[in-house]
Amino acid sequence: MTASPNVFEVTQASYEQLVIGNSRHVPVLVDFWADWCGPCKMQLPVLLKLAAEYQGKFLLAKIDTDAERGLANLHNSRSIPTMKLFRDGHVVEEILGAQTESTLRTLLDKHVARESDSVREQATQLAASGDVDTALTLLRAAATQDPNNPRAQLDYVRTAVQAGLIAEAEQALEAMPRDIRDSAELRRYAALLEFTKRVADNAPERATLEQRIAQNADDLEARDVLAAHLALAGDTEGALEQYLEILRRDRRYRDDAGRKGLLALFELLGNSGALVNRYRSLMFTLLH
Repeated sequence: MTASPNVFEVTQASYEQLVIGNSRHVPVLVDFWADWCGPCKMQLPVLLKLAAEYQGKFLLAKIDTDAERGLANLHNSRSIPTMKLFRDGHVVEEILGAQTESTLRTLLDKHVARESDSVREQATQLAASGDVDTALTLLRAAATQDPNNPRAQLDYVRTAVQAGLIAEAEQALEAMPRDIRDSAELRRYAALLEFTKRVADNAPERATLEQRIAQNADDLEARDVLAAHLALAGDTEGALEQYLEILRRDRRYRDDAGRKGLLALFELLGNSGALVNRYRSLMFTLLH
């Protein structure tokens, strides 16, 4: 493989730094391959060409699935070639099978840095300081001025969701082009929005919900709202446990809310990783 600072082999030991860490700065395209895989060898020249052309706007990470079975299992890479694009620590795109150069270029262009990204960064800082209204105004302007940058639209949804502006977030989601709505990143924001809606309308506090469950383990409404609280607080495993218990006790509750809640949490976790694999298996056992 051609030596390049933007192309590297990844092992279990270097994965956290080279893939997760780097993805917080630039997109990282992870290529799962093996020496015996003919399509993988055909794909490699295309990937190397793009990595050279983009000059560090994205990084190419190679994972040999034979040598790194743990990483392959972590990401459910059962067939190769498989490529996954990481951004900010999460999988935002997944590509199965060999792809043409134009297809990969279109995918990468959705995520590599653009001039309008400086406006996005300014909006992020404003939102973090509490000036959500100005942040949303800037993001609307960025999306209008550079309609080919979907990240401005994604940031608008994320900012509205995090600020609890449910109507604004829902309206923005509905206005998204279908290909963006179907992206892994937007599905995570849609999941966050659903959890936000569950706790928005004068929902009881966590302590009250926990007390209700202690008094009545079949209080599925309390478990449902508690799971949303836990998900928004970052206690994903706690939320998974609550939805699993809802699924175990009554599949008919709120139109299969237990299963749907688990699937939404899998989206938040990027649909990969040990936690997802464990709870997906538990869900499958209960369903069958």
